Amino acid sequence: MLGKANRTDQSQRSVDALKPLREQLVALLRGGHAHVTFDDAIANVPEEQRGVAPKGLEHSAWQILEHLRIAQRDILDFSVPPTGGYQPMQWPDDYWPKSPVPQGPRAWEQSIAAIRKDQETFESLILNPDADLYKPFRWGEGQNLLREALLIADHNAYHLGELIFLRRLLGIWNK
Repeated sequence: MLGKANRTDQSQRSVDALKPLREQLVALLRGGHAHVTFDDAIANVPEEQRGVAPKGLEHSAWQILEHLRIAQRDILDFSVPPTGGYQPMQWPDDYWPKSPVPQGPRAWEQSIAAIRKDQETFESLILNPDADLYKPFRWGEGQNLLREALLIADHNAYHLGELIFLRRLLGIWNK
């Protein structure tokens, strides 16, 4: 009986030892330390400017927002494949919307809501004390939950910076 209790105590200490790392990963995903937050980057983008790509830039604010949504969803699907398994997407065609303009009056808000929902889902994966951050997925090429969290954070930071640059060129950044 004593041996079983010791294993439980050791297991509990291991889980508790990862709690600070899990919390730091969530903070990294939310941004705001070394870069702007998602909410700040998308705040008050005038509807008439969402589909404008300034001269010299390849994408509009809408395309960047949708790219963030699509890529984050793909990483979530890779981390926890839906029933039927993970289906890889084709780069770059599947990751970028063709149209620079949102497809309808509610598309902008729907994309934002989907990004937030998927981020919450991913954060719950990270914060789950039973989730092994280091264990390679059975699919893929050695990726694990830690790597996917860092990938989302890195990818989002890059494109949020791109969005701020675009907004500055359009004269709609007031921070």
